[in-house]
Amino acid sequence: MSGTTQLPAAGTPQAPVISERISLRTWVAVAAGMLGAFMAVLDIQITNSSLKDILGTLSATQEEGSWISTAYLVAEIIVIPLTALLTRTFGMRAYMMGTTALFLVFSTLCGFSWNLGSMIAFRMLQGFTGGALIPMAMTLVMSKLPPSKRATGFAIFGLTATLAPSMGPTLGGYLSDLYGWPSIFYINWIPGVLLIAGISYGLDRDKMKLDEIFKADWLGIAFMAAGLGGLTIFLEEGNTKDWFDSNFIVFFAGLSIVGLLGWVVTSTMREKPFVNLGLYGTRNFSAATALSLAMGMGLYGSAFLLPLFLGQIPGYSPMQIGEVIMWAGLPQLFIMPFAAKLSSKVDNRILCSFGLLLFGGSCIMNAYMDASTGYDQLLWTQIIRACGQPFVMLTLSNFAMNGVQPKDIPSASSLINMTRNLGGSIGIALLATALTAREHFHSERLGEAVTGFSAATRLRIDQMSQAFVGKGMDPTTAHDMALKAIDGLIRRESYVMAYNDGFFLVGAVLLGCIGVLWFSDKVKAGGGGGGAH
Repeated sequence: MSGTTQLPAAGTPQAPVISERISLRTWVAVAAGMLGAFMAVLDIQITNSSLKDILGTLSATQEEGSWISTAYLVAEIIVIPLTALLTRTFGMRAYMMGTTALFLVFSTLCGFSWNLGSMIAFRMLQGFTGGALIPMAMTLVMSKLPPSKRATGFAIFGLTATLAPSMGPTLGGYLSDLYGWPSIFYINWIPGVLLIAGISYGLDRDKMKLDEIFKADWLGIAFMAAGLGGLTIFLEEGNTKDWFDSNFIVFFAGLSIVGLLGWVVTSTMREKPFVNLGLYGTRNFSAATALSLAMGMGLYGSAFLLPLFLGQIPGYSPMQIGEVIMWAGLPQLFIMPFAAKLSSKVDNRILCSFGLLLFGGSCIMNAYMDASTGYDQLLWTQIIRACGQPFVMLTLSNFAMNGVQPKDIPSASSLINMTRNLGGSIGIALLATALTAREHFHSERLGEAVTGFSAATRLRIDQMSQAFVGKGMDPTTAHDMALKAIDGLIRRESYVMAYNDGFFLVGAVLLGCIGVLWFSDKVKAGGGGGGAH
């Protein structure tokens, strides 16, 4: 491995010199950007806990309701790579304020939705306006903070990426219980107004370059939108529609392949593509991409599995689920500053490996749950997860941005955040499919063992039948109730084992990334944005 990549190579374009002394205005702008990223990520899953109430109001089925989240994700994943182009066109200050204002308008309209179609349309517009806020937070750190302070900026950005997926369903459930489901959309006005005020105060006006829109590679943009949009729909809807047994899914699978290939080809043919895909060819950025994909799977996968398990097996309410999940978030507030200090002194590959070991290890620990597992048993796994995630998210940003030239910072920010979101979609799709398949598998295996030929089974049925008879049932009804109870136990245990398999899969992916990580260069925070690779 090469040495620490902190200094720029000779002849390499340099970033504008940023004073080591940071003004209050700059910190306010960076904080506002982080608030925007947190708000956008939070809204990905904030509808999950309230979906039953929303569908009841809109007279929609569970399958139709899945499009409420899918529409947001599709629009968000499309706008993230466009952020660099839109920032060049309108200027960072005007674009951030404008897209936030539109996000608040569409959030409000979501709360006023009168049917499923209007909700899906407004959610898509909400995702298209809010998605840009995620990469722009990272761009603010790189463009406004000096190298010595970027570890602090990335630490705060890492918190937005790890806390929001866990808090989304909890906050959504809490607000719905107290004020009704429209409140989960209206609540965006609080951070949204603060964001607009912070950016207005903290950033100078940029000159608009509207000619960038006319010079843009619109063919490449069309391919990108078709490819990423088709891939997201394929992943989000595949499990509910039995994957390739559905012509609908086959169509979007084909669309994603054609779109992504077309995007790559047109990008190589353009002198100035709207986003620089060539970054994927550099070693550190490739390692960061693989890590970002895995972290997306880990963050969104664990946030998908644990609430489902707690709601289905022990029967926890949304508020009780929130009390468990919060322990994956709260300790990070104390760990992240410590991780930021270490990142400038210790090889980031060591820190990241440590974080992956804790995060992956906590998932492996969750792979041994049983039907009695609850708050007390999950407390330590959540705390271990919270201790590991900051080391991964912080160093991930350092790996992604190390050696990136100033002109490519918006592209790098867009691509790394796009990859993390895709990882989340891939992870949830894999886990949803695995849950279904493994539940069937375990149910069949348990069913083979629990038969009428087994003396233990017959004894258990007799004991349960007698218990039901003791409650006043006739023998025939009592026997039927005993059989149903046995079937329910088999299904419950099958689901528990399926959830365990899902956590084992997530843990294995995260631990496997430790090996991939060591193909990257040695990196320490504070190396600047225009270094050599």
